[in-house]
Amino acid sequence: MGESVARTVVVSAVNIRRGGTLGILRECLEELSRRPGVQVTAIVHDASLCRCPGVRHIEIPWSTRSWLHRLWCEYISLNRISKQLGQTDLWLSLHDITPRVHTRRQAVYCQTSFPFLKLRARDFRLSPKIALFALLTPAVYRFRIGKNSAVIVQQEWFREALAKKTGFDSNRIIVARPRGTAFSAAALPPSTPPLFFYPAIADGHKNAEVLCEAAALLERRLGAGKFRVVLTIRGDENRYARWLRKRWGNVQSIEFQGYMDADKLQRTYDGAACLVHPSRVETWGMAISEFKPSGKPLILSDLPYARESAQGAGCVGFFPPDDAGALASLMLQVIRGGTEGFASVPETSPRQPYAPDWQALIDKLLYESTPNR
Repeated sequence: MGESVARTVVVSAVNIRRGGTLGILRECLEELSRRPGVQVTAIVHDASLCRCPGVRHIEIPWSTRSWLHRLWCEYISLNRISKQLGQTDLWLSLHDITPRVHTRRQAVYCQTSFPFLKLRARDFRLSPKIALFALLTPAVYRFRIGKNSAVIVQQEWFREALAKKTGFDSNRIIVARPRGTAFSAAALPPSTPPLFFYPAIADGHKNAEVLCEAAALLERRLGAGKFRVVLTIRGDENRYARWLRKRWGNVQSIEFQGYMDADKLQRTYDGAACLVHPSRVETWGMAISEFKPSGKPLILSDLPYARESAQGAGCVGFFPPDDAGALASLMLQVIRGGTEGFASVPETSPRQPYAPDWQALIDKLLYESTPNR
């Protein structure tokens, strides 16, 4: 599709350091590097995180020092670099901000869901940085978004919500669902007593407190030793984690195990009876995708991101994300071997524009999107 014509592409990702966003950066560069006639430049803070044959890297190590450094980089430094690089066919920003650059086509990948987080009073006390991001990110999304030929998101609900919040035409927002990771919970018999697993970092929007409270309710009802709740939170990472540990650390059924490497994560998935994912907002919910091939039950927040991520799963229970009693009821069904409150989630495809993989997404950005005026 137009591959014989030489193209120049710049991928800017100066704030990407870990997790799912780093995986997206690597997948993007791998796809671009395979295309004959496409010259690729990646602008990152640390090139060692995303080395890719045939890709030129420009490092800006100071870009991650603070939000002020990040904004200066996006609006001042990248503008200067774009002039030095000369005319480019596509400038793809992979982390939320639309930089001020000179290019024929510009696109931004919106990966931060905080603009759609419904804040609670305790967020400002326990997770002030998350609360600040939730307040400021909508303005960052809106600023210069109209300069883009296209915007990329991961889910259909995100497309509609972003269009409403920013005024950007939803017909120019491409849904590109992320590729699954190497993890896939095996369909093995769960461990005894039943293990409920929630892999999440210690951020307030992850809503681990509702799972802790549900575990406390069940332990008071059933007694200790009847089930296990495993968290990948240690309990001393930040103010929120310390609050969780202080308030629910005496619940014998809860295990604050902390960070897990790939092997331990896989073993815990395999031994789990059920995945619990109570997060209040996500762009995707990768743990849901990782666990659902097992066919074992999932208990998820009754929110748009979770319903979309769970498509194709055969045994899902949804609960209001602030209702520990409803969560405890679903967990009790799993403990007793029943799934009366669970159901399958039908698979659907997003409306167009939709890119099922990176090849289709790059084609849309390079050859189908309208050049900047």
